Amino acid sequence: MKKKILISTGGSGGHIMPAITIQDHLKIEYDILISTDLRGLKYLQNSSHKIIIIDTPKLNNLIFLPFAFVKIFFLILKFLFLLKKEKIKILISTGGYMSLPLCIASRILNIKLFLFEPNMVLGRSNKLFIRSCKKIFCYSKNVKNFPEKLKKIISVIPPLLRKEFYSTKVNNNLKEEIKLLIIGGSQGAKIFDTIIQESILELSKKYKLKVFHQTSPKNFDNLKNFYLKNSIRNELFDFSDNVSKFMSMSNICITRAGASTLAELVFLNLIHIVIPLPSAKDNHQVENALFYQGKGCNWIINQNEINNKNLTDTLVNIIENKSEYLNKKQNMKNFNYQNSWNIINQKIINTINEN
Repeated sequence: MKKKILISTGGSGGHIMPAITIQDHLKIEYDILISTDLRGLKYLQNSSHKIIIIDTPKLNNLIFLPFAFVKIFFLILKFLFLLKKEKIKILISTGGYMSLPLCIASRILNIKLFLFEPNMVLGRSNKLFIRSCKKIFCYSKNVKNFPEKLKKIISVIPPLLRKEFYSTKVNNNLKEEIKLLIIGGSQGAKIFDTIIQESILELSKKYKLKVFHQTSPKNFDNLKNFYLKNSIRNELFDFSDNVSKFMSMSNICITRAGASTLAELVFLNLIHIVIPLPSAKDNHQVENALFYQGKGCNWIINQNEINNKNLTDTLVNIIENKSEYLNKKQNMKNFNYQNSWNIINQKIINTINEN
């Protein structure tokens, strides 16, 4: 009989997408269950595994904090019963406050706990449990805010990618047409729908241009009007759509610095400018971007410094300066030489089985 693993996730796509990928890596060897909050449920509609809804309250409102702690206490009791009933042997958490009751319950029952940290800053939820987990999967030993004496529990793996990326055919060299991809992340990004428009206009005057623009559905009408008014070819899509398809058709990207998105862009050797979200917790998007910049893989523009001129100048430099463009592509290729589905699959499974 297969061992049962519960994967705890929820919230934004940054937590959900790695959980889906981990599920795909483990589903042959183990019996998988997934827990998520209501926000995460929309990403898991096609999952064939049992899904458990968890409604963990946030702990950021001082007035309601006592009530939140009471609810968490009862959630811990609920999951003590559920973990025993389902005979869960292993819990894997991809971080986020929603995982708190499950991680506590797993510790009480002495269930093996593994953590996953895709960002280059240790998340607050993961930080609570690094002393009691078996291993934490990271992309580097140099994760910020990670206690030096505990780094022996880090299991370094290549960046996780959804399986379709390994079979994605890419033709993203700059030729006669600029195909610009704009990715605002799972929660969209207003700055990507406003300030960037000025640079798109400038590019459209200099080059043959098509734009693939990921945004929130509520912004579709405004963007459609902008592109129609300026006769710019475009395709709008939501975060839940197949982003690998749009990456494969693009040759330049402007993006936030979510860990999954950056890993995907680098794997596909897609040239990209990163505008980290300044309000991201613990400044993790800046650290994610800097990690890949240290490998020579991207350009970074801080949001508080962005304007039409420096963004347009950066885009034009990428298009016109072929040597720098090709150098970035080679650096991305060098970074990815050990990233394969089988390598990651064996690393994760071996780490779980050996601990």
